[in-house]
Amino acid sequence: MSPMTTTILFSSLGLGTILTMSSHHWLMAWVGLEINTLAIIPMISQQHHPRATEATTKYFLTQATASALILFSSTTNAWTTGTWDIIQMTNPTSATLLTAALAMKLGLAPTHFWLPEVLQGAKMSTALIITTWQKLAPMSLIYLTMHALSPTILLLMGMLSSLLGGWGGLNQTQTRKLMAYSSIAHLGWMATISTILPNILTLTLITYLLMTTTMFSALIMLKSKTLQDLTTTWTTTPSITTISLLTLLSLGGLPPLTGFMPKWLILEELIVQNLIPTATIMAMSALLSLFFYLRLTYMTTLTMAPITTPTKHKWRFKIPSPKLLVMATPTTLLMLPMTPLLTS
Repeated sequence: MSPMTTTILFSSLGLGTILTMSSHHWLMAWVGLEINTLAIIPMISQQHHPRATEATTKYFLTQATASALILFSSTTNAWTTGTWDIIQMTNPTSATLLTAALAMKLGLAPTHFWLPEVLQGAKMSTALIITTWQKLAPMSLIYLTMHALSPTILLLMGMLSSLLGGWGGLNQTQTRKLMAYSSIAHLGWMATISTILPNILTLTLITYLLMTTTMFSALIMLKSKTLQDLTTTWTTTPSITTISLLTLLSLGGLPPLTGFMPKWLILEELIVQNLIPTATIMAMSALLSLFFYLRLTYMTTLTMAPITTPTKHKWRFKIPSPKLLVMATPTTLLMLPMTPLLTS
């Protein structure tokens, strides 16, 4: 892809997200979402491969359906209330439609089936954008309309997403699909807390973006697309292998790493709100996710592939400069002591 095309597409991605996040009118928010979708589609399909074409088609159909539902929801609300203001979402039918549309945009269960398939058909760098940047615009709409969205629906979707995100990743051998199910599980935690305490929603989203960026950066540099690739990463660079180990444990939510913080705060708030069964289900679903994170950890750092003297090791190839990894790793691993400052 030429530098001019790349510049236009990345500028459109940024413009679409910022437009949606900063708009007060439903039509402008919808336009921002459409610009965002149309910018990412050429990036998914740039590989001339049937799997990339299939992923592009699935992504386009899903996002177009979700955008149409958002437009229909806002039109219904404007018809009954006479206003296009995003904050004035008072019609219950419109609010339910909007919840379903945003769940489809984000990849929340039960509308999550497109996410693993799309990530598997896209390049690693494009998969990183889909799992991080593309979540900002729908999350901003949830943040703006959370007073109108149904807490019951979001709690059910959150529990289902965290459970299916854990279950779905158990049998996977592709790292992109594993990261997709990881994304579904984390979005479930965000959906659960979204209508209860928005500050924790923001903190969880930022933590998720940092951890996912770090993990994808490590996978891109190690060129690891399957679990089999991960078994030989120690020959590439031990430092990045160690970072990926700690990042996976942070994604799993183990203390004293950063990933423990959002899970701890969400479970605490659910218990304060007397949602004990929900908190129990969420804690149990975290164990499912933790299992496949630990399996990745075991494959990456605790196993050594059988080798012989003339084996062509990966370390013979040049490793790209880990600039993004250097910036994202400290926050991914060491933010837990700052919890009182971040939640005050």
